[in-house]
Amino acid sequence: MPSNTEGSALRGRRRERDTLDRLLRDVRAGHSRVLVLRGEAGAGKSALLDYLSEHASPGRVTRAAGVEPESEIAYSALQQLCAPLLGHLDGLPEPQRLALATAFGLSPGDPPEGLLIGLAVLGLLAEAAAEQPLVCIVDDVQWMDRMSEVILTFVARRLDEESIALVFASRSPGDEQILGSLPELRVDGLPAAEARALLDSVLPGPVDDRVRNRIVAETRGNPLALLELPRGLTPAELAFGFGGQAAAPLASRMEEGFRRRITALPANTRQLLLAAAVEPVGDVTLLWRALERLGVGPDAAAPAEAAGLVEFGARVRFRHPLVRSAAWRLAEAADLREVHRALAEATDPDHDPDRRAWHRAHAAVGPDEEVAAELERSAGRALARGGRSAAASFLERAVALTPDPKSRAARALGAARARLDAGELNQVPDLLAAAELGPLEPLQRAGVERLRAQVAFAFNPGNAAGPPLLAAARRLEELDRASARTTYLSAVGAAVHAGRLAGGDLRRAAEAARGVPAGDEPAGLFLTGLTAWTLDGYAHAVPYLRRALETMTADENLHLLWLAGPVAHEVWDDAAWFRLTERAVGFARATGALSLLPTALAFRSGALVFAGRFVDAASLVDEADALGQATGMAMHPSASLTLAAHRGRELPAMELIDATVKDADARGEGRLLGLAGYARAVLANGLGQYPAALHAARQATEYVDLAVFNWTLGELVEAAVRAGETEVAAEARERLAERTGAAGTDWALGVQSLADALTGASGRAEDRYREAIERLTGGQLGLQLARARLLYGEWLRRENRRADARTQLRAAHEAFATMGAEGFAERAGRELLATGETVRKRTLGEPVALTPQEAQIARLAVAGQTNPEIGAALFLSPRTVEWHLRKVFTKLGIGSRRELAAALRDR
Repeated sequence: MPSNTEGSALRGRRRERDTLDRLLRDVRAGHSRVLVLRGEAGAGKSALLDYLSEHASPGRVTRAAGVEPESEIAYSALQQLCAPLLGHLDGLPEPQRLALATAFGLSPGDPPEGLLIGLAVLGLLAEAAAEQPLVCIVDDVQWMDRMSEVILTFVARRLDEESIALVFASRSPGDEQILGSLPELRVDGLPAAEARALLDSVLPGPVDDRVRNRIVAETRGNPLALLELPRGLTPAELAFGFGGQAAAPLASRMEEGFRRRITALPANTRQLLLAAAVEPVGDVTLLWRALERLGVGPDAAAPAEAAGLVEFGARVRFRHPLVRSAAWRLAEAADLREVHRALAEATDPDHDPDRRAWHRAHAAVGPDEEVAAELERSAGRALARGGRSAAASFLERAVALTPDPKSRAARALGAARARLDAGELNQVPDLLAAAELGPLEPLQRAGVERLRAQVAFAFNPGNAAGPPLLAAARRLEELDRASARTTYLSAVGAAVHAGRLAGGDLRRAAEAARGVPAGDEPAGLFLTGLTAWTLDGYAHAVPYLRRALETMTADENLHLLWLAGPVAHEVWDDAAWFRLTERAVGFARATGALSLLPTALAFRSGALVFAGRFVDAASLVDEADALGQATGMAMHPSASLTLAAHRGRELPAMELIDATVKDADARGEGRLLGLAGYARAVLANGLGQYPAALHAARQATEYVDLAVFNWTLGELVEAAVRAGETEVAAEARERLAERTGAAGTDWALGVQSLADALTGASGRAEDRYREAIERLTGGQLGLQLARARLLYGEWLRRENRRADARTQLRAAHEAFATMGAEGFAERAGRELLATGETVRKRTLGEPVALTPQEAQIARLAVAGQTNPEIGAALFLSPRTVEWHLRKVFTKLGIGSRRELAAALRDR
């Protein structure tokens, strides 16, 4: 289709052209921009991308397109987009360079995590854009492979000041979930006058105005439909609504028009179009080699080009994706197999073994072990590049071609594992059913059961998840002790998460797990500790749980963070908590461990809340939310709930708490109910609403939730004392003492001292308050320390020791205000006023406040990290880091990194 501004393809597109022109101006000015063009088939999205490409000068353009036959090949679209830029690969840090080279099959290596590949692509684009503005265009996103979509969505969210435009085109309706929440431009039908003028240019003769108006209305101004639907139809057919097809979807009607035109072509030209449609990357040389094997010569291309269906240049390019689709769907099965066979023979087995295997698989008529084995090898290569979805696709096709039932079952089981690892859970049950059709070894059968349980847990980690995991663990016990142990741990962990909604699942899982030798590695110690916690009581469990935390010294143990985080709270080990969460975030960022990062961000954010670093905690929550939108991996809500409760903004906090309760009830996640109760109690205590805090804390402590129970007992003591419920407070204090005494850490004993001071005799209260403050001062528990000072100051005021009270209350008020704990700050402020002191409202912004991201970058720079190292830690390009640092320097009134540390100290 014509792509100049006066051509038919861009009639009536001034609004869209203006948007693209602004985008290019911004990119030339040094800013990055992202845009998704959405519209139905034939709306002119590709023509607008052509316009963007033609007007991008002096910038550089790189293009890619999703191709339906290639939608299962991992990174295929991403590799198209990045291939022209690989000359900048050496400019990336080594982990990123190796990850990208491995993902693209340029070099062997360990399977890279998707996050590291995303960071590498971001760096690659930034390196290229440092030379000249870069315009990256991706068409037909609806057919893009999943891994390319995930990576490009991640990159799109991280672009900032790199002079990069990333523009996508996706078909709608039906594909709105692709690249969700990125900026969009709707590409709708042409205005009526423009649509009529375009239609007049292709009508075969005079047509009644009413017929013309009907055509325009039925096509809704779709340019391609206006151009294509009238072709080959008589005026009589046009008068009756396109030969009676008006009820068909517009894309189907346009594809039918292309089918009619393809059918009218010579047989060898139709075969040429079919081969071009099946060959996914537009490789002209490869296509001609395949056509030679089919006996089709170069002269067959002329009729297709003359019909305006395809162009042959440096690459093969169809007039529209619907032409490719029409050519493909028109083919008989035998013709399609013959084309795949020719393409397989023409593909270099050393250069591109995976596409060759894919073509061979589709050329096969029946079972073929040789081809199935080749597909299995391709699956292995896909896994080595991190392409789990592609590996599963290769294995699924191998299953269909495998003649031996035993091998077929094993491959089906492997495909199911790959689908589970890829997060494509809906496809796992059918593959497991296929595996069960063949003879399975006992260990394989147990593996099927375990995978089915893991899928159930992933779909719903609530009270339905524990029983199938327990059944799988029991089956594995006599077959594979190591797998049984980890599955028992998963079963116990699922029951712990289900909490009060688990029924007797936790006890049953713990009793069954006790018979398995646990070992001295972290997983074994956690299992021993949790079984003791369930069956024998808190004091018996503490030594095992503490030892499990101590043995988590190797990075390969960080996958247990989901359990280690709550356990650290359960045994009041703040040192292990801060150590493990900091290391986990650093490890996940450095290695791109996408499976670990959401959990690491959640627990690190929670640690920062308890440290009183609310801004940093909120920054990690925002980062996790963005990661979740890009990958579908949601962060556990604990950090968001804890942060909202301590911030003390009642309405948004209650909305979040209520939403959590509703979701937890629906999914059977009882521990979240306890967490929501704790959050309510904290919020109400901060706001001075003590009866409400008492009610929430009593409900939350009706069940002993791991870690949450400890936190909530402290809130219950405080709320009960302030509400005048002394017996309730005393009982809660005793329950707390059973646990803090067994734990014995400064954190535990400091919390106990506060409870003793609140509930004990007045004559001993001051000593207990002082002991609490002393014990909590040594660690990183700034929030807990501020609350201890608040409680001590309130007691001093009630003892009429106003001067002493002001010292403690002033320190608490300043700490809470600095943190952003607004509820507790107001409570401390009211107490200060009662002592006779005037409380000055604290003004933030003197000097201008740094944003959370600027503050993170500044701290990392002070720590001596380079711009590339900071970028790797925060998933930013070095150029964006440099841009943020310049803003930090301006806000702080300094000129270089050398002055940064002192400026931050002054603030």
